[in-house]
Amino acid sequence: MGEERFGEWVAVRREPDGHVAELVLDRPKAMNAVSTEMARNIGDACAALAADRRVRAVVLSSTHERAFCVGADLKERNSFSDADLSRQRPYARAAYTGVLELPVPTIAAVHGFALGGGFELALSCDLIVADPTAVVGLPEVSVGVIPGGGGTQLLPRRVGAARAAELIFTARRVEAQEARELGLVDRLAARGEDRAEALELARRIAANSPVGLRAAKRALRTGWGMDLRAGLEVEDAAWRSVAFSGDRAEGVAAFNEKRAPRWPGE
Repeated sequence: MGEERFGEWVAVRREPDGHVAELVLDRPKAMNAVSTEMARNIGDACAALAADRRVRAVVLSSTHERAFCVGADLKERNSFSDADLSRQRPYARAAYTGVLELPVPTIAAVHGFALGGGFELALSCDLIVADPTAVVGLPEVSVGVIPGGGGTQLLPRRVGAARAAELIFTARRVEAQEARELGLVDRLAARGEDRAEALELARRIAANSPVGLRAAKRALRTGWGMDLRAGLEVEDAAWRSVAFSGDRAEGVAAFNEKRAPRWPGE
């Protein structure tokens, strides 16, 4: 894989064909705690990935053996004035929304601790693959704040309002097996295999039409929370954006010719 660094603590790795990219959290001395600088790095990396038309799927991963991400850097926060915290907020929001708004399918590869903002980064992805060491949760109320990286909105969309309320209000941590049963994660991989399984899933996704993938994600995300009639209008608009594309023509031709498609990506 080729690697591009975004500051000291974030990297983007691309597979040789460029279709699968990996957004890597790489601040091992702090268990990937998200400082102001790291938030900037994540936002910049997401902007670069969003602009890269070769990319069809993204895996969000960690280099730390015992953690995906432990959330906000509370050591840094401990030194903040109120003004410092206000100045940091736009960078933090840009990091979380950067992941959330990536236009292609995204998969979080989670092992160890994924807490607070760390779990919110995972929730910002379309799918979460975890290994048996994963421990997830949104413990923000236990330190006097609330989930501010999308957790109060993303968690109920994933598991329902009452279950999200219980998890957020109690600030409890959930281990991997229960997390899978509750729908907090989507797949359980073998120990140490979360990244490999997420990458394999990303490759399977990336074999499909890049135009179709982006339109399907747009329809899914835009339709969240809408009533059925409005959601179907969103779907129709997304369908129209692909129905007359080169990818659609190639997909139909490849099916009839019994061969793998060669997607033009337009």
